[in-house]
Formats: sequence, structure tokens, C-alpha cells
Amino acid sequence: MRENRKLSKGVIYAIAVAILLIGISFISIFSLGKEEPKSQGKELADAVNYIEEGNSVEEASITSDKTVNEVKENRIALNTENLVSTENTNSVQKQTNTIAKNTNTVATTKKEEKTTEKEEIKFEKPVEGEIIKEFAKDNLIFSNTLNEWTTHMGIDIKADKTTVVKAAYNGTVESIKNDPRYGLTVIIAHDDGYKTVYSNLLTSEFVVEGEKVTTGQTIGTVGNTATFEIADESHLHFEILKDNVQVDPNIYIKY
Repeated sequence: MRENRKLSKGVIYAIAVAILLIGISFISIFSLGKEEPKSQGKELADAVNYIEEGNSVEEASITSDKTVNEVKENRIALNTENLVSTENTNSVQKQTNTIAKNTNTVATTKKEEKTTEKEEIKFEKPVEGEIIKEFAKDNLIFSNTLNEWTTHMGIDIKADKTTVVKAAYNGTVESIKNDPRYGLTVIIAHDDGYKTVYSNLLTSEFVVEGEKVTTGQTIGTVGNTATFEIADESHLHFEILKDNVQVDPNIYIKY
């Protein structure tokens, strides 16, 4: 009788385990889908171990349901973390793109400013020598040739005949002419409304009208063609104009 009772308990136990396994399988299939086969197997094994430890079928079922719910909660939490992580990554990428865009804008602006900046004009000496007659626009100086007091719109730089005359700055040869007062004259136009005038020349065949010249380029040689200054020592008559108005060359060139 005792053996029959033990056999009956074993059969009942086996049937209960089978029913539990079938129930858990259905619950796992409908709750977790096909993406978690490993989790389902672990849940079944945990349930069987739970029963073998002496717990009832009902308790094992509750434990299995709890495990399934925990898996769901963990999955939701993981998805939420991934979503937050993705949003943070996108936010950082947007900030990085914004910084890069602002950097490019600043670089472009500086480049444009540098491009639009004009080079400061620095006139060089057209010839070496001492000034023998100063600029006199608002006062009078005595002219040996005219034997009278008169204005003088440039400076006369002492230099021997045939001394090379150089362009005081980059520019374009505007004209080459024989002035009735100051003789053979070359006029060079520069940026910002500046012009330089080189008079009392002997020759000017080194340049032609419309030619681009650079600072220090030879444009002629010193002569004695200025009828208004024929009695003076050999020299270069030099003028600087700003917007077609003569200004004192001593402001720009130091002799």
C-alpha cells in the first residue's frame, strides 16, 4: 500500500510538473515573443528547481510570472536608456555641428576682412639726396630762376644728372608729358587717391603710359628740363597728391 501511495504521489508530481511546464511555455510565448528563447529556457529551469525544492505548483507559477514581469520591466528600462542615450548623442552631435559652423563662419569672416583690408601705403625715396627747396603751399619761397617769391608745390631733391629715379610706390603710370613749367614729367597713380609726380627728368623711356610699376622700379633719370627751376642746382622735382591736391611729401618720406 505504501509503495502504491508513493507511486501515486510520483505520478501526480510528474503530471503537475508537466502541466506547469506547458503553462509556462504558453505564458512565455505570448508575453516575450520569439526574441527571448534563452530567457524562456531559464524561466522553465528556475520553475522546475523551485518545485523540486519543495514548493507548490501555484508558488512556482507566481514566481514564473514575476520573472516574466521583471524581464519586461528590464526590457522597457533598457529601451528607455537606449533612447535617452541616442537623444544625448544626437544632442551632442548637433552642438558639435553648431560649434563647427560658428567656427567656419568666424574663419570666413576673418578671411573676408583680411581680403578687404588695404595695404598701408608707404612711400620710398625716389632718389637719394638732400632737399634744396621745401614744400611751400601756404607761404612763399624765393625762386632764383624767376627772381621772385612764389609757392612751391613739391620738394626739390639734389641729385646729379642721369641719376636713376625710382617709383616711390606701386602704381600705374598715368601720364608722361612735357610740362611747360617743370619739364619732362611722369605721373604715377596709386591706391586711395594718391599720385606721385616726378619732374625735371632727362629721360623717361624706361616706362610707358598704362604700365604697372612697383616700388623701386626705374622710371627715368634726373635732368634739367624744368624752365621754372633752370637756375637751380641739378635736382628732381617731386610731388605727392591726395585726391588731386598737393600735400607735403615730408609727411610721407623722411629725408
